[in-house]
Amino acid sequence: MSSGPPIAVELVKQLRQKTGAGVMECKRALQACEGDMKRAVDWLRERGIALAARRADRATGEGRIGCYIHAGARIGAMVEATCETDFVARTQEFGEFTHHIAMQVAAQHPIYLSREDIPKGVLEKELEIYRAAAAREGKPPHVQERIAQGRLEKFFQEVCLLEQPFIRDPDTSVGQYVQQVAGKLGENIRIRRFARFQVGQDLGESASEGASGQQE
Repeated sequence: MSSGPPIAVELVKQLRQKTGAGVMECKRALQACEGDMKRAVDWLRERGIALAARRADRATGEGRIGCYIHAGARIGAMVEATCETDFVARTQEFGEFTHHIAMQVAAQHPIYLSREDIPKGVLEKELEIYRAAAAREGKPPHVQERIAQGRLEKFFQEVCLLEQPFIRDPDTSVGQYVQQVAGKLGENIRIRRFARFQVGQDLGESASEGASGQQE
């Protein structure tokens, strides 16, 4: 372990509750960040993302289905998440992960898994709308394009599951959450597909299949 100032047990406990990381990793993060909780959270996130990136080319042939039914039983969601081994697929942590993603789908109603899954025609139509709106606002042409691209980024965050703010930690995107879990479990993890069900709504309006939570 790297040397550093003594770290109070209570700080380690708080960091574990925030991140789910192990005791030794939390202590190491707090020492590296001189006891600064916010910096330590970022330190652990960056470490998890870096580790996940190195595993991104590994095959994910195992996994499980996560489900969530909202109170009143009128909205529900199912998610298929995959990992490398059956051992990890059966862990409580992976089960919680799939449940949390299903909750996200039920609550935020994503349409696509990632921006790469959005049809070109849809993107062109959105940009056309944003450019026209900027023109009506009296913005010059070069500013119109910048505004349109900015609004397109917001559109991605609304309709793409991996780019939505994670409901349990809005400062983190769902894609970052996937990477953090991959780092903790030591395997490549993907969200393969999802479906959202709502009484009276067609399934075609709320199901998606596409790219993984890791870069390939």
